[in-house]
Amino acid sequence: MTRTLSAGVLAVLAVGPACRQAPPPTPDVVAVMAPRVPDTPADAAWDAAPEHVATLLLQDLVEPRLMTPSTPQVRVRAIAAPNEVAFRLEWADPSLDDLPGNGRFVDGCAVQVPATGDPNTPDPQMGQVGKGVQITYWRADWQATVDGRGTAIQDLYPNATVDHYPFEAPSLPAGSDAQRQMASRYAPADAAGNRRGGPRTSAVEELVAEGPGSIAPAGTTAARGKGVRTPQGWAVVIVRPLPEGLSTTSRTSVAVAVWEGAAKEAGARKMRSGWVGLTMRGTS
Repeated sequence: MTRTLSAGVLAVLAVGPACRQAPPPTPDVVAVMAPRVPDTPADAAWDAAPEHVATLLLQDLVEPRLMTPSTPQVRVRAIAAPNEVAFRLEWADPSLDDLPGNGRFVDGCAVQVPATGDPNTPDPQMGQVGKGVQITYWRADWQATVDGRGTAIQDLYPNATVDHYPFEAPSLPAGSDAQRQMASRYAPADAAGNRRGGPRTSAVEELVAEGPGSIAPAGTTAARGKGVRTPQGWAVVIVRPLPEGLSTTSRTSVAVAVWEGAAKEAGARKMRSGWVGLTMRGTS
């Protein structure tokens, strides 16, 4: 009897650790204070940050609306340093969509915070007049460019052929002003100052808004980001300046959004969360 009981106890002890469950999700996004913030999704520092599971909603309030649900939820973690905070967003997406072009849609995500520390938060749908929001936006095609994929036609369309470009004509000396002026005619996005395409050094951009349809580039870009594919979808880290009003004694709010390229989501067509409390706690 004793030997049988001992064996049973040993069996329970042997399987016990494997049956441990992960800590339950937190109702708020809790940013754990650390000496530095991690820049990559695989950094072991994320293990110390509790996870919030953000339920996503259809953006069906303003045109163009999204009427078919796609991404149901995003798992969010946060780590804060004295001057910045990093958010780790992870979600399921079986399709890799990181090629720009006509009729193509790319994967993306964003983090939104109120522009001020006012306890009365603005509308979660990109703020409202007089009560703005700050948005940090990541795109999969920008990440591919930062990771080394070229932006020439042959990089994006491997089967395309080019017979010639007028700005490469022998009559235009290489590097001359005349050649640069001619080249700009065939690069209208560059000529117009549109930085959504072409070479990039960052996979994120910072935006501001005071309501739907008012989104605009922020004056400066202090954010950075890194996204990687996982077996289930994407894991993305977005690092931005510490939101106003966030400290170990006060809280603010955060919202997230996801665009699934395979579902033809772009612009206002997205899955998004409402406001979620964003708190900070010191290391224990």
